[in-house]
Amino acid sequence: MVIGIMDAIGRGARAAAPVLELAPSDQKNRALRAAAAALHARRHEILAANERDMQEAQEGGASAPLLDRLRLDERRIEAMALALEDIAELPDPIGTVLAEWTRPNGMRIQRRRVPLGVIGIIYESRPNVTADAGGLCLKSGNAVILRGGSESARSNTAIHVCLGEGLQVAGLPSASIQLVPTTDRAAVGYMLAEMGRYIDVIVPRGGKQLIERVQREARVPVIGHLEGLCHVFVEHAADLSMAKEIVLNSKLRRTGVCGAAETLLVDRGCAPTHLSPLVRALLEAGCEVRGDEATQRCDPRVQSATEQDWSTEYLDAVIAVRVVDGVDAAIEHISRYGSHHTDCIVTQDPAAAERFLTRVDSAIVLHNASTQFADGGEFGMGAEIGISTDKIHARGPVGVEQLTSYKYVVRGSGQVRP
Repeated sequence: MVIGIMDAIGRGARAAAPVLELAPSDQKNRALRAAAAALHARRHEILAANERDMQEAQEGGASAPLLDRLRLDERRIEAMALALEDIAELPDPIGTVLAEWTRPNGMRIQRRRVPLGVIGIIYESRPNVTADAGGLCLKSGNAVILRGGSESARSNTAIHVCLGEGLQVAGLPSASIQLVPTTDRAAVGYMLAEMGRYIDVIVPRGGKQLIERVQREARVPVIGHLEGLCHVFVEHAADLSMAKEIVLNSKLRRTGVCGAAETLLVDRGCAPTHLSPLVRALLEAGCEVRGDEATQRCDPRVQSATEQDWSTEYLDAVIAVRVVDGVDAAIEHISRYGSHHTDCIVTQDPAAAERFLTRVDSAIVLHNASTQFADGGEFGMGAEIGISTDKIHARGPVGVEQLTSYKYVVRGSGQVRP
């Protein structure tokens, strides 16, 4: 039964892809704005569906971070609608000429942006991904097959109804944005291993186990990231007030997002003045602190950090803290334990900042700004499907442009090669 469902979805997506590639910008934007309006109009239905998902997750013993990712409210629905409207306002990348030149033999060559084709997106927990991914794929001219987690199935379905209304208003194929209607895990395995004739690329969005499974089993290219093991390094020339604001926001604004800081590194040069205030601020804000010996001496509430803590993505109100000997030691620590996702330096020393920004090999590096800005919407991309830690094709926030490829268009006048 799963095979029949998935093959029908694949055929529909494959048929919709060329229609979307040729769809004019106005038509795609009309669909996005109509979908945003439907989110507003159907918000009570979405909230009711989400309430049932939340109740079931709570009864199943879901963790607080998972519940936070799953939860929808009026504000989050409004954010989804605004993201679709923002995506509609973005320039249409399809058909953009990236470069052009003429060869000595008179041939004219263009490198032109094109869609990827059919994108499969496998995600957990976050129902907002349904809207963000559907909107970004539509804008970039791609058909998309969405497979959300079972814990958010009702929420995803309610949101998908709104996307379908947008497609109908604009006269685009309903198969442009499809949601896998079964929570059977066999659907994921089939997408990864048996749908290469339909799907051009897979984008996973979820925990480490999901990402590793997708990268292990997929027989099509994957755009993905592992965990967000993000660092904040407070360098010796850091302003303490600024450092405190950035550290607290990076860790605690939302603990369950991949841009949340998991490790705080403090320069030994400013530890006498900065370490204790930073640790106390975290503790008083309700964050558990696990530290090295120097950090433990700051406050008896600090727990002893183990080797595992330096490579743990907590996604909770827990942070590991270590004192390091300057910017090079911070860079070495991040290189050894980090996940190449998002890392920040807090300092008033431009040379130290530049050294950090240049040498830390992460998708996003920041100077004097919270790691929670690791977000496509905050980058002006309207939204994002995820933060890629890959180096091939897409890196960082995966937005509209990152969901495209290019082809070469060559115009001649009868040239042949000798």
